[in-house]
Amino acid sequence: MIRTRFAPSPTGYMHVGGVRTALFAWLLARQGNGHFILRLEDTDQAREVAGADEHLMRSLKELGLTYDEGPDVGGDYGPYRQSERLDIYKKWALKLLESGRAYVDPYTTEEVQAFREQAQAEKRAFLYRHHRPETLSTDWDGSKPLRFKSDPKEYRWTDAVMGDRQTGPEVIDDFILIKSDGFPTYNFAHIVDDAEMQITHIIRGQEFLASTPNYLNLYEALEITPPVIASVPPIMNEAGNKKLSKRDGAKDTLEYIHEGIPLPAFLNFIATLGWNDGTEQEIFSVDELIAKFSLDRVQSSGARFDERRMQWISGAHIREMDIESLYNATSRYWPEESDAYDDDYKKSVLGLIQERLKKYSEIPELTRFFFIDLQINHELISSHKQLKKLETTELIDILTQAKTALENCEWSTEKIQDCLNELLESTGQKPAVLFSLIRIATTQSPASPELAGSLAVLRKDRSLSRISTQLEALSQ
Repeated sequence: MIRTRFAPSPTGYMHVGGVRTALFAWLLARQGNGHFILRLEDTDQAREVAGADEHLMRSLKELGLTYDEGPDVGGDYGPYRQSERLDIYKKWALKLLESGRAYVDPYTTEEVQAFREQAQAEKRAFLYRHHRPETLSTDWDGSKPLRFKSDPKEYRWTDAVMGDRQTGPEVIDDFILIKSDGFPTYNFAHIVDDAEMQITHIIRGQEFLASTPNYLNLYEALEITPPVIASVPPIMNEAGNKKLSKRDGAKDTLEYIHEGIPLPAFLNFIATLGWNDGTEQEIFSVDELIAKFSLDRVQSSGARFDERRMQWISGAHIREMDIESLYNATSRYWPEESDAYDDDYKKSVLGLIQERLKKYSEIPELTRFFFIDLQINHELISSHKQLKKLETTELIDILTQAKTALENCEWSTEKIQDCLNELLESTGQKPAVLFSLIRIATTQSPASPELAGSLAVLRKDRSLSRISTQLEALSQ
């Protein structure tokens, strides 16, 4: 059985990079009818943020990335918080002590720093093993750090994303296994946990690639067969010149969902940050992602976070939704003014804006004029590229002709469109002039759905009343 895990540290909000790691692991597990596990790596107590663990669990659930085992759902391989697994790490640490592959670190923090500064001054890489004591103490009482006794050698391995890798013995070093506070380091704890939890595939960021030879050295010392390792590239900022960060506008993942990016669209976008199925397809349902995902199609270079592309994908998903599903999904996004209207009216409005909707939070701005009469906004005409060239008398004349024609028009989208087309001929005006003027008069909005459909939904009496109000404002 495929067993994957997402193992974040509870040190803040859910970043998009973490979401992608979790999503890739979730897709792989679901594809193979396996298990997806959440494990909280909370051994760095100083960096832990209160409530971050609950936020991480809630985020995964809201994203639909349900986990089969975890801190709040249990499982056969718990506990699923590293801070609750200290006895397990101690057991494995004693195994290394007994086999001669671990020793008590005799140096203070200041002494180790002095070694590091000496190496820097001599312009050589710092390796702790060059300062390894001749006599190694294995009398460990927990008051001092426990270090791994490495066995420097060359390594060749295959990374599921980065391909064949090779390093020499010069990168292998003695690293800390358990700190003096009793908590394990990531380097030790994740290897023990993955072995105990029978993880088959590790998906993590490329920043751990340089440490992999040390991990392989520890796997050998513990007599553990390494799982499949996949090192995924970073998510870059929009310019593509550095890793995405808060400074680049990166938000808590749930903000995108709460803004109204449909969940399948968001997962589609995140999955295709550095992965494709080898075709030109860009829009995927969640089921398609599960069926088509593979680690060998994950690119080895950084993927650029393009929010415009996310909104394009979101719009494509929205256009594919039937009106009932879309209406149910958008229930909390409607403006307060819509409360006085029935579901059928709001569905007809939704049908008009569906083509241009990129996220649900745009609904109030795009629809408010369907529910209330907005105040006359003179700037809509004075700033319009075509209309601002016309005299007020010309605007009044055009709008008066339009009102007369519409008064005699049957009120359906098709008939209204016929009347508008006839008006183009009788007035000799361009659509950019005639249709824009009618649209502004009836909506008082800088943008709106197609004109004939909007007028049909607004209904005849309201549309004509708004044109009359605009005429009165122009006259004054």
